Amino acid sequence: MKLFSKQAETGYFAPQTWVFWRSLVICFCIFNIVGHWLEIPYCTFMNECFSIVGDDYDVWTDPWYHPYWVYGIGAVVMTLVIEPIKEHMLKRRKTVLGAVLESFVFAVFLSMVMELVFGLIVNQPDELGEYPYWDNSQLPLNVFGQAWLVNDVVIGVVAMLYVWVLYPLICEGLRALPEKIANVVFAVIVAGFALCCIFSYI
Repeated sequence: MKLFSKQAETGYFAPQTWVFWRSLVICFCIFNIVGHWLEIPYCTFMNECFSIVGDDYDVWTDPWYHPYWVYGIGAVVMTLVIEPIKEHMLKRRKTVLGAVLESFVFAVFLSMVMELVFGLIVNQPDELGEYPYWDNSQLPLNVFGQAWLVNDVVIGVVAMLYVWVLYPLICEGLRALPEKIANVVFAVIVAGFALCCIFSYI
């Protein structure tokens, strides 16, 4: 498959098919764990540069198999929202680069909305006004103390890598397999993720 061509980057948003939902569930399972791994170097970097990550933040102590749901959910949302936008842009833009840049703007905005919504749901300040998980209120370019545009730009870059490279590669990899083997791979990944959840929470 030739990446970053109009032909190669379209046809992956097909919610009427089992193949689409199988790929989406696989991405959800994988990126719950991979997102956790990416959080470690990112938090290390941000702490070294801005001293904004607490010493008691869970990322320093959680086992490697512990799922970080925000990343799995993020992969699903990016697939359901940005993937069809990407494919629409490819049809009306003259160049793939134009579609990449335009979809990046949408991805950053969507990342900001998701970070804000997650924050408003799970990161409410206590009676002392302290946030339990993160506090962006003192940072420039923060959004209601919850989202931070610097984070959202980084997430947007990762989303571009996911939507334009990783998701198509996963879809193509599954398509290259016989249907029964692809379903076995699906079952193994789901079972492996279920075990990660069991060991994490029970």
